[in-house]
Amino acid sequence: MTLTQLEIFSLVAELQGFTSAAHRLGIGQSAVSHAIKALEQELGVELFRRQQSHVELSDIGAQLLLRARAMLGLANTLQQEAADARGMKRGTLRIGSFGPTASNRLLPSILERFREAYPGVVVHIDEGPDRQVIQWLDERRIDVGFVVLEQERFDTVALFEDQLVALLPTDHPLAARPTIRLKELCDDPFILTEAGSSELVTRLFHTARLTPNVRFRCSQLLSTLEAVSRGDGVSVVAQASLPQVSAPGYVQRPLAPAVARTIGLAVLDRRQASPATLAFIQMAQAMNPRS
Repeated sequence: MTLTQLEIFSLVAELQGFTSAAHRLGIGQSAVSHAIKALEQELGVELFRRQQSHVELSDIGAQLLLRARAMLGLANTLQQEAADARGMKRGTLRIGSFGPTASNRLLPSILERFREAYPGVVVHIDEGPDRQVIQWLDERRIDVGFVVLEQERFDTVALFEDQLVALLPTDHPLAARPTIRLKELCDDPFILTEAGSSELVTRLFHTARLTPNVRFRCSQLLSTLEAVSRGDGVSVVAQASLPQVSAPGYVQRPLAPAVARTIGLAVLDRRQASPATLAFIQMAQAMNPRS
């Protein structure tokens, strides 16, 4: 068993295809097939179920994938610790990000500074909803991820705090109010943004024993803003995720009582994190000191 075989196994599982993995790695499909076949023969199990258009992990394959990614992560840490002794001239950093707050407000400036300091470190960025970033951390597909805190099962550092706000059409009867109670948002059609802090918003209503009248589920914040502006409903979003200049079709109002949201970085285990991961976290903390 080699690290190359494990890397190919992990990539085939992620892309659900031998051809896609071969293209990503820049090698022939036969080489990918041979590596998987040799690994299956050595382990004595079938790692994938071959379908006509794609492959799927077998039950034991899914179980072993977590181990394989853990081994690849430790190997990457070993390589980066050696590179760190040479000034961190090489390495790989995989970052998970979600929503406008992390992807647009926090990440770009941190990434620019990081690349200036460590130009030899190759950075990969995956974007998805906040719950997907957590899944990627669990699956070891990323080294570090932006998350909504608290996340007790990870090692985390807080970077930024804002608050949840109500979004209302400009002509809504509540638009003239300085603050909005959560209960007052349950009478109108509700628009839930799946990206960003949807889990936090859902949990907020559940904790208050309230049930919003969810009529729309938007995958992007922009779609939510457009729907609210058309008068299709109301919503709750994070204030920092909104554009700096509000569009004329909607207004934002603080919730009463106020609901804070904290964004931070999370890793599975800081003790096993690579030097590049630790450097990124330290740089992010230095650039975003919390008052």
